[in-house]
Amino acid sequence: SARTSPTQPTLSAGHPTPYASCGDPIYPPIVSRVVGGEDARQNSWPWQASLQYLSSGKWRHTCGGTLIATNWVMTAAHCIGSRTYRVYLGKHNLAKDESGSVAISPEKIIVHPNWNPNRVANGNDIALIKLSQHVPPSNMIGPACLPKPNSLLPNGAACYVTGWGRLITNGPLPDILQQGLLLVVDHATCTQPSWWGSTVKTTMVCAGGDGNISSCNGDSGGPLNCQSSSGKWEVHGVVSFGSSLGCNYPRKPSVFTRVSAFNSWISQVSPGPRLLCHASGPPRGQNLWAVCRA
Repeated sequence: SARTSPTQPTLSAGHPTPYASCGDPIYPPIVSRVVGGEDARQNSWPWQASLQYLSSGKWRHTCGGTLIATNWVMTAAHCIGSRTYRVYLGKHNLAKDESGSVAISPEKIIVHPNWNPNRVANGNDIALIKLSQHVPPSNMIGPACLPKPNSLLPNGAACYVTGWGRLITNGPLPDILQQGLLLVVDHATCTQPSWWGSTVKTTMVCAGGDGNISSCNGDSGGPLNCQSSSGKWEVHGVVSFGSSLGCNYPRKPSVFTRVSAFNSWISQVSPGPRLLCHASGPPRGQNLWAVCRA
């Protein structure tokens, strides 16, 4: 179908416009088995956020994030510091002004209470950003689904990491959103001594590690996108850490915060009407705002 011209979303500080569904892009991603990452189809990951900080009067991309409700974005705790931040949604090329994209300042940022920046391997590398305004649904912006609580991905499940981070060690930072196929490595494999060993906890998920593609620095905080059997996209991971040996080091997959270990914390932090939906949620067309609860 022909692309409709994007309209500038009307932000609202009051009653939000509900999203009709989650994990269901207007422009579905064109997924392939390309090794090494590739440019994403424009607006095909409509929950992808760019977390930016102010430096010498300019905004700079520092981390990815995931839109999970009209006014909530999920990212990694290690992305958060004492800087001035904004969240950019509806972006494809960071170097261009793009109609329909919106930059919103946070109202508050909540880092997981058990996060310790000196002990990344302890886990809890997750944070929620409450936006100062609600973002209405558009053909460029929409939320991801959250996985069901405590759901685990099978070994070899195909997921996609997305972001504006480097795809090769010390490579250039791309302006255009990248996507890379990553195969999930189960916990038993990932915790073997020749892999990550005891560094990886049960609240984490590993993906990649074949020596070909992983998430590099700059993708931090961004989503690990996995398609459910119903066709909806769930965000199963938040990019947490990788190997200091390099981006695509064999048996050193990217390590993600496992979102399904934190459903209860997410719903506790963001109370009230919210879209924290699972792919098995209400049928299309029903108002998820009213019926979805984590």
